[in-house]
Amino acid sequence: GWPAFPSSQRCASAAFVPAQYGLYSSFVGCFVYCFLGTAKDVTLGPMAIMSLLVSSYAFYEPVYAVLLAFLSGCIQLAMGLLHLGFLLDFISCPVIKGFTSAASITISFNQVKNILGLQGIPRQFFLQVYETLRRIGETRAGDAVLGLACLAVLAALRAMKSRLPQAARAEPLAARVSYLIVWTSATARNALVVLFAGLVAYSFQVMGSQPLTLTGSIPQGLPAFRLPRFSMAAPNGTVPFTSIVQDMGVGLAVVPLMGLLETVAIAKAFASQNDYRIDPNQELLALGFTNILGSFVSSYPVTGSFGRTAVNAQSGVCTPAGGLITGALVLLSLAYLTSLFYYIPKAALAAVIISAVVPMFDAGIFRTLWRVKRLDLVPLCVTFLLCFWEVQYGIVAGVLVSGILLLYSIARPPIKVLEGDMLLVQLGSSLHFPAIEYLRDAVCSRALAASPPRSVILDCCHISSIDYTVVVGLAELLQELRKHGLSLAFCSLQEPVLQVLLSADLEGFQHFPSREEAERCGGAEPGGGGTSPFTSTGESSLLPT
Repeated sequence: GWPAFPSSQRCASAAFVPAQYGLYSSFVGCFVYCFLGTAKDVTLGPMAIMSLLVSSYAFYEPVYAVLLAFLSGCIQLAMGLLHLGFLLDFISCPVIKGFTSAASITISFNQVKNILGLQGIPRQFFLQVYETLRRIGETRAGDAVLGLACLAVLAALRAMKSRLPQAARAEPLAARVSYLIVWTSATARNALVVLFAGLVAYSFQVMGSQPLTLTGSIPQGLPAFRLPRFSMAAPNGTVPFTSIVQDMGVGLAVVPLMGLLETVAIAKAFASQNDYRIDPNQELLALGFTNILGSFVSSYPVTGSFGRTAVNAQSGVCTPAGGLITGALVLLSLAYLTSLFYYIPKAALAAVIISAVVPMFDAGIFRTLWRVKRLDLVPLCVTFLLCFWEVQYGIVAGVLVSGILLLYSIARPPIKVLEGDMLLVQLGSSLHFPAIEYLRDAVCSRALAASPPRSVILDCCHISSIDYTVVVGLAELLQELRKHGLSLAFCSLQEPVLQVLLSADLEGFQHFPSREEAERCGGAEPGGGGTSPFTSTGESSLLPT
């Protein structure tokens, strides 16, 4: 439970809301996921990536952030009840990698100002880079030394944990105790660094000088249980609910989907190690209830937390009930311990944030996609670059580019043509209405360009279903070939496709159970080149991709 405290505060900082909202967002998910979750290790709470999205769509206003949690929860709950978890499948891996890599850079650089102790730095990324570099001479020595020291300690503890050998039961008790101490220190490194930095800041305060920038006061006590506010007071009047929703815009789609995406990705990562399955629709229900109930206690949108989930998995947590302990500890800290958070230096929290998000940058994905499929670099780069402008634009653009590439592959299926007494045309994938014109043009051009023109056998073994537009296109193809004294025969039709074509009552329609039978009967068809069986004399592909 203790790692939840610094992580909650660093996420609140990333979301540009007061630190207490990070704590308010940390306990509801622990209780809800215990009853509705499908992964024993997952913990719901504030997360750096989600916090960045919240800062983009909530415009740094707590009222917007809390209302965004409520509306996102309603959308997630509705999606879960309607079993719409499959929509997650349309967000491709390159888009996810582009977003997380860009987010790791923007979140990290956003914390550089706290490491250096700079004030008044703009929040837009490019302006932030410019102002930070321009004002680097104003760096506060105390903040810089502490921040860099915290970064070094965190990096050392992370490296120590990754190289820590597993202690065997046969080893002496002292060795096992030493292993446990080192493992606990490395696992709880964020909490230990924040605790140490807080003690340093308190020591300076007692001595009467304070070279560090502190977090400041956090309201003590549990948050009031009440409906989120559906309007907001402004200097020139009141911002109504409809205006708030318009301001959030596409965020009402991006935040719920990214919340599910992160939770399912984390759950699957640990499920693969523990041999259990994840139900996206059940995860949607858990997220939806968490965000709705969380908004009643001033929580902003939450998702699965990778860090705390890893701690759960490595601590031997066997059921989601482990979240009850985390939730109870957060409630106790809110009730009695918030006064101690006053002395936490901002530089230490910034170091924790940077240490947490830097590993999310995956430099190897560019090299991997170059080797595997270079076309996937397009949505990756589009998402990555546009996320530096606005996160929402990067995600939406990446999904659109991925969708265009997907639609192009549907509209231009691979077509293989074998030339002989007749042309054997085989589609390498299913046939959908965007591809019918392409198929007609390809078949007609090859059949009529041959010398002499040849009839066509269309191998349909990969076609599992067709729609009305495809039926109309095939009827026009039959007519066009018949005008030139050629025939079109179908073979290897699957039962659903055969029934559709028979019910359409196409003029000149003929089909054969297999390609071999169609080849044997080729010479008896109108326009056939002879009675000999079909023999291949050439092969080509008509799809440039």
